[in-house]
Amino acid sequence: MKLIIAIIQPSKLEAVKAALTEVEVFRLTVMDCQGFGRQKGQTEVYRGHEFAVNLLRKVQLQIAVNEDFVEPTINAVLKGARTGEKGEIGDGKIFVLPLEDCVRIRTGERGSDAI
Repeated sequence: MKLIIAIIQPSKLEAVKAALTEVEVFRLTVMDCQGFGRQKGQTEVYRGHEFAVNLLRKVQLQIAVNEDFVEPTINAVLKGARTGEKGEIGDGKIFVLPLEDCVRIRTGERGSDAI
């Protein structure tokens, strides 16, 4: 089992959800978050004064999958979140972490059966 964490642009959420549905990944958690990487924020003007906004709005997806779904899930996120053919700075990141256990609260099932 793996936990896939993807940080993407909010405007790409619907495209990523559609790509995940195509590979039969239907369960995910979505959270609003803020951060920056190579983009290093942006400059905005407020009441005539220019100031730097260091944190940009992003969306974090958490997707728990069994081993067979790891690569299809990664490819679906890449397909939905990438800007254009080659992508652009700010498209996001995908992290793949080992998932030690999963428990379905309703039934008490554990492990890959609970996902």
